[in-house]
Amino acid sequence: MEQPVQTPQPAPRRISQERQRITGLPLYFQGYLSVRQVKSQEFKAYWTELRGTVLFFYDDKKAPTYSQKLDISALTSATNIYPNENDSSQFILTLSNEELEVKADNCEYGKEWKGFILTVAKLSVPPDELLLPEQLMRMHEVLEKEKKRRITLDDHSNASLNKKSLHESLPESLPSKDNSSTATAMPACFYAVSRKEAIEMLEKNPSCGNLILRPGSDNKNYAITVRHGPNVPCIKHYRVMSKETSYIIELERKVSLASLQDVINYFVTQTQGNLKPFVMGACHNALRTAHSSESKTQRSPVEGQRHKEELTGTPLLQLS
Repeated sequence: MEQPVQTPQPAPRRISQERQRITGLPLYFQGYLSVRQVKSQEFKAYWTELRGTVLFFYDDKKAPTYSQKLDISALTSATNIYPNENDSSQFILTLSNEELEVKADNCEYGKEWKGFILTVAKLSVPPDELLLPEQLMRMHEVLEKEKKRRITLDDHSNASLNKKSLHESLPESLPSKDNSSTATAMPACFYAVSRKEAIEMLEKNPSCGNLILRPGSDNKNYAITVRHGPNVPCIKHYRVMSKETSYIIELERKVSLASLQDVINYFVTQTQGNLKPFVMGACHNALRTAHSSESKTQRSPVEGQRHKEELTGTPLLQLS
């Protein structure tokens, strides 16, 4: 008689601690996955752990050291493959220089794996996956942990740079501890998505906000994507250039600010709150009041044109 399939249990605590010491990364999700290079013929099963933005593959559930690893920080896409006759779930992870085909034992487990992978790689919970509320809640928890981890990495990097340059020239005034932590923190409306993905997020989730901060096309600077307008909302994009000690908004009159959070605040205050940072976690409460708030804030087409011009007194620039 066949035994029922059981949910994979985590590795023993001692093994988990040793893996933590070796990898130096927080554990977000774990379980069995079968993987293969897209052009190869056979899958190989591994005990797999998602730590930070790296997938670690272990030959055995109790092995303290991994046999392979895959950095998914530069993930381009995760594409579903139609489930086979065994109801397993398969999808292809596409990176800039390789592709990996992944298979989970069942569709539900596969959706969960794909959801966690996209969450840490794109720094946002995938809005179009059919996930259960408890799964979404855990992904939002992982998202916040990963954001904090990256902020900590930025803090350490900035601290090293500041220490190196301190002997070269002293600034006129040193920021307080509170100001320095604020300057390096990533705004809640930042998502590691493309221009197209940012537009889709704004169009599908209008109650979450209408302003997204995202990486620029060169991956060195940033961009702001906004969706606004009273009747037929339009999409606008603005470059935010990263300099040594400031961020410059590429408007007709360039605006220089000390931090990315100051950049977001500038857009919000200069439009008198008409632009609101896009935060997925705010959607649950916003959905209940969306209809009533929309009826109070609707404006005429003339007012919509004035809204475009509020930032500088001239029409805002749209990126090419």
